[in-house]
Formats: sequence, C-alpha cells, structure tokens
Amino acid sequence: MAMETVTQYAVQYGMQAIVAVGIFSVGILLARWAGNLAQQWLEGQTLEPPVRMLLVRVIKIVVLLFTAVIALDALGVPIAPLVAGIGVAGVGIGLALQGVLSNVMAGLSIIFTKPYKVGEHISLLDVHGDVVMIDIFSTTLMHPDHSRVVVPNRKIVGEILHNFGTIRQLHLTVEVSYKTDLNQALALVQDILSSHAHVLKEPAPVIGVSRLGHPAITIAVEPWAKVVHYGSLQGELSKTIVERFRSAQIEFPAPPVAPTSA
Repeated sequence: MAMETVTQYAVQYGMQAIVAVGIFSVGILLARWAGNLAQQWLEGQTLEPPVRMLLVRVIKIVVLLFTAVIALDALGVPIAPLVAGIGVAGVGIGLALQGVLSNVMAGLSIIFTKPYKVGEHISLLDVHGDVVMIDIFSTTLMHPDHSRVVVPNRKIVGEILHNFGTIRQLHLTVEVSYKTDLNQALALVQDILSSHAHVLKEPAPVIGVSRLGHPAITIAVEPWAKVVHYGSLQGELSKTIVERFRSAQIEFPAPPVAPTSA
C-alpha cells in the first residue's frame, strides 16, 4: 500500500519536480551571468567598491527570487499565499533588525554622498583616525597607535564630522630669547622645512612670531604633510630645529626658577 502511494506521488509530481529543479538551476546560472555582466559594467563607472558589490548582489538575488517563484509555481505551490507570508515575515524581520537596517541605510548614504573616502583622516564622536574601510554596516578607522576603531554607520550620519582629507597641518612652537635675531631664526626654520622631503610645498608652511611672552618669544611652525607622515614628522622637525638652533648659537630661554621658601 505504501509503495503504491509513493509510486502514485512520484508519477503525479515527479515531472513537476524535475521541471522545477531545472528552472531553478537555470536561474542560478542566469544569476551568475547577470552578476558578472553587471560587475563588468559597474567597474567602468565612478562608484565606490561597496556600492558595486551591493548592486551585483542585489541583481543576483532578484534573479534567484524570480526563478524560485517560477519554479514553485511549476511545482504546483500556490504563489499568492506564499508571497503574502513572505511579506508578513519581512515585516517581522525588519522590526527585529532595525539596528542592522539603519546601519545599511546609513552606509548607503555615506557611500553615495561621500562625506569622506578611504585614505582620509576624520574626527567624529570623540574618535579620530585614517579611514581604511567603508562598507555597508560600518566604517573602520586606523588610530595613530595602530589600533582599529570600528564605527557603526548609523552613529556617523547626522553627526558633526571633521574631515582632514589626505593632508594635515602640524602645529609646532619653539621659544627663543629676546636676544635672538628673529630674521635668522625664521630663515633657519624655513630652510629646515624646505629641505625635508615629507613637508609639502603646497600649501605653503606658515612660519612667524605667534607670542611675545615672558621670558621668551614664541615662534609658530605650521607646515603641511600627508596623513601617513603626520605622526613621525612632528618629532623629526622638533629634533632638527633644536639641533640647527644650537649650531647657530640661537639661545633658548632658561626655565623660570621656582621661588625657594625661607
């Protein structure tokens, strides 16, 4: 009896199952072909890599869903109740994944509006670093101490963001005594900056007297450098300035003597 039932179902639905499997197999091949075709076309467009990847995946999923519906219809499955069930399930999943979906929408907003790009230095939400990756869910920053900061995209959209771009300005100061020939000191600083390979010629460095204090004159040294050289350049320039000033016998002010108690 059981064997007859199995045979009956095999005869009744076997051909439908074969057709459905065939349709879905063709759909997989079509999805792969459509994805490759879209990838080749999008590579010629001015789009960020995450956008290209997302669009290719969406095209593949749409083709697979379309062929899956056709395959189920060929198998004899009622399509209307299935679509309604998927819609209800989609609402529930959407409510459960609000945080994830908000990250996705924020990621798309970042990718299309481009408030920053990979390789630029940004500061926001009390963190800063070089942008090393932008994907659909988060943005990854490389901190100056070489640690990684992963920021959810929904935390970025709508916040105040400081984008330094690919260059940063250093803010150095050096104090000299009032006996110093300021023209000589400024010329030395200009020579140091112009001879250093990592100091940018454009924008031009800013050099000048920034403060007349006691007991010293403060000289501001503010050159520009690429983001990758910013950290090391501060120490290199400070060391070179001290050495060159000593060689030129430019005096540094003596530190104030603390009063002694009687």
